[in-house]
Amino acid sequence: MHRLLGVILILLQTKLSLSSPETYYFTDKYGHGRLFDGIGGLSAGASSVLLRGYPEKQRNEILDYMFKPNFGAAFQILKVEIGGDAQSTDGTESTHMRTPDEENYQRGYEWWLMLEAKKRNPNIKLYCLPWGWPGWVGGDKGDVYANPEQTAMYVVKWIKGAKTVHNLTIDYVGIWNERMYNIAYIKTLRKTLDSNGLQNTRIIAADYFGWDTLSDAIINDPELSVDIYGIGVHYPGTTSSLKALESGKQLWSSEDYSTNDDFVGGGCWARLLNQNYVNGFMTSTISWALLASWYEGLPYYGDGLMTAIEPWSGHYDLASPLWLTAHTTQFTSVGWRYLSHGWGVGHLSGGGTYVALVSPDGKDFTIVIETMSHNHSLCIRPALPPYTVVPQDVTFVFNGSYSSIKKLYPWFSQLNFTGESTLFHQQMPIPVIDGQIRFKLGVDQVLTLTTVATGNRGQYAPPPPSKPFPLPYSVNFEETSVYQAPAVFAQQIGSFEVADVGGTHGHVLRQMTLQKPVAWCTADSIGMGFTILGSSHWSDIFVQADIQAPNNSNVSAIYVAARVTQAGCQSNMAKGVFLFINPQKKLYILSSSISLIGILATGNLETLNKDWNTVSLLTMGNSAVGSLNGQMIFNYTTLPTSVQSGFVGMGTGSLDYADFDNVRIASARDGLHYVKNRKLNIS
Repeated sequence: MHRLLGVILILLQTKLSLSSPETYYFTDKYGHGRLFDGIGGLSAGASSVLLRGYPEKQRNEILDYMFKPNFGAAFQILKVEIGGDAQSTDGTESTHMRTPDEENYQRGYEWWLMLEAKKRNPNIKLYCLPWGWPGWVGGDKGDVYANPEQTAMYVVKWIKGAKTVHNLTIDYVGIWNERMYNIAYIKTLRKTLDSNGLQNTRIIAADYFGWDTLSDAIINDPELSVDIYGIGVHYPGTTSSLKALESGKQLWSSEDYSTNDDFVGGGCWARLLNQNYVNGFMTSTISWALLASWYEGLPYYGDGLMTAIEPWSGHYDLASPLWLTAHTTQFTSVGWRYLSHGWGVGHLSGGGTYVALVSPDGKDFTIVIETMSHNHSLCIRPALPPYTVVPQDVTFVFNGSYSSIKKLYPWFSQLNFTGESTLFHQQMPIPVIDGQIRFKLGVDQVLTLTTVATGNRGQYAPPPPSKPFPLPYSVNFEETSVYQAPAVFAQQIGSFEVADVGGTHGHVLRQMTLQKPVAWCTADSIGMGFTILGSSHWSDIFVQADIQAPNNSNVSAIYVAARVTQAGCQSNMAKGVFLFINPQKKLYILSSSISLIGILATGNLETLNKDWNTVSLLTMGNSAVGSLNGQMIFNYTTLPTSVQSGFVGMGTGSLDYADFDNVRIASARDGLHYVKNRKLNIS
C-alpha cells in the first residue's frame, strides 16, 4: 500500500509540476528509479526495403549513422518484423516457413540488417515481433491462437534460426503486432522458449494499445507475471497507468513516433524520449520507423528518423530526429538507472522536462533536458493537449553521490523553424562549483549534461545529389541472390523472390506465396500477387517483361501494370492500367483496377506460347497499347481519368507460382519507338 501511495504522489507531482520553479536537486539519497532498457528503432512493414540496394559506400554510411557507437543515433535496440508473407504497412516481408515442413533463413533483409547492426555495436539488443502469419499457422479459421504450440514453435524456430544460421541472439520477442493477445499463447510461448534453450529471450507483451487489461491479468495471474518481462504499448502519449505500475513490470513504448522526419518530427521525438519516462515511467521507446526507406507514395512516407529512398543515386537525408536520439543514446547504456522522480527526474517550471541516469558502477552520470514547444513537437498520434514553454533560468544542485561531480560535458541542439538550426553540437565543459550549476534554457532546445567524454558528431562527406528513378531501367535478376528480392522491387501482396530455373533464363523473379496469410490488414483479402517499383508520378511509361507459368502452377493470370495508385494496406483497391494474361484460357484482360472492377477490354491471344511470353504495356495520355511476343493485342484510347499516374507493377491473378524475367521500363517516347519498330501500326 505504501508503495502504491508513493506512486500516486509521484504522478501528482509530475503532472502538477510541484517541484521548485528554479532549483532542481539531483541525489541518490532516496534511491533510484527504474532500470533503463534503451532507445530503439523498428524495421517492419517493409520500411527498410530500399536500403540494401544502396551502393556499398552510402549504405555503410547510413548504417554507421544509425548503429555505430559515438557517431550518430547509436541505437540501443533494433526491433524487426518476423515476416509472414503478409502486407504489414508498406509491403510484405517474407516468411521463414511457408509450410510446416519448410524452413529458410536467407529470405528478406532483416537478417542482414541485424547482422550489420551487431557488426557496428555488439551490445545492441534485438527484438522480434510477428505482424501477419503464413496461412497454415492459423489453420482453416485463420486463428493463430487455436493451436498455441504450433504458433509458438513457428516463432521459436525464427529465433533459433537467427542463432544457428546467423549467430544472432534475440533478446526480446513480442506476441502479435497491434492484435489482441492470448494468455494461453503467452504462457505456451514462454514454455517453448525455455524448452529450446532460450530462457534469456524475454517476452514483451503485447504490442497493443492501452495498459490496463494486460496489467490486470498480470496482477491476478502469478504465472503470467513470471512469464512477461515488460508491458509494451503502442503510441501511449507519454502516459501509463497506476495498474501498469502496480504490475511491477518494465513499461515500454514498444512502438512510437511514426511522424515525418522534419523539425516538428524532431521535436516530437525529443519530447517522447524524455516524457515517456517523466510522465509514464517507460524505460524504453522504439520508433517506427528506424529509417524511412520505402517509396514516396506509399503510406506514412517519410516517417523515419532519417530517410534513404534512392538506391539508384545513393542520396540520403540526415534529419533532426537522428541527432536528437544521440542526446540520450551516446551518453547512456542499457542497464543504467534513472534517478528518482523529484530528485533527478521531472518537469521544469517554465515547461519542458529533465531526466538523469547513472551507470551501474556509479562512475558516469547523464542529464537530458528538453524544452519542446507544443506546435513544434506534434506527433502523428495521439493528440497533444495544449501547454506553454518559456525561456527560464535553472539551477541544478548535486547531492549524495553526485556531489563529487566537478565537470559536465554539454551537447546542445536548438530547433529553429525559421533560419538555421543547431543539431547535436558539443559545447565547452561546464565546471560544477560547490555542487551547483546555473544556466539559461530557451524554447525548443535539447541539452545533454554528462560526465561521459566520448560523445561525437559523426560526419561523412555529403551523399550524391538526389535523382529521379533512372530510365530506361532493365533487370534480368542474374546479379540478385536466390531467395532475395531485387533492390527496387517493393512487394505488396504475396512474396517475390529470385529463383534459379536454369536454361537461358537462369535467375528469374518468382511469386512464391501459395496460400492467403493470416492477414494483418485488408490487402491480403484479394488473394493475388503484387509488386511495384519506380515512381508514383509516372504517367506516360512503357513496361515489358518475359512471363511464364511454371509447370507446377495453375495461376489464373499474370499481369504487368502502369499508373498504379494504391499500395500498402489498400493494395487490394489499387487502380491503374493492368494488363492480365490468362495462360489457361489464352485471353487478355485490360482493367483499370487490380480487382478487375472496371474491365476496359478483353480478347483472345493467338500467339501465346506454352512457356515464356514477352508482354508489354505502353501508356500515353488517354491511350494504352498492349503487345504479346511482338504483336499488338490492343490499342485502347479512352483510359479513365482516375488512372493518371502511379507506379509500375506486376503480379499474379491468384496465389500461384509465376515467373518474370528481363523486365524493362522506359519512357513513353522510348516505348513508342519500340512499338513502332515492330510495325505494330500505332500512330
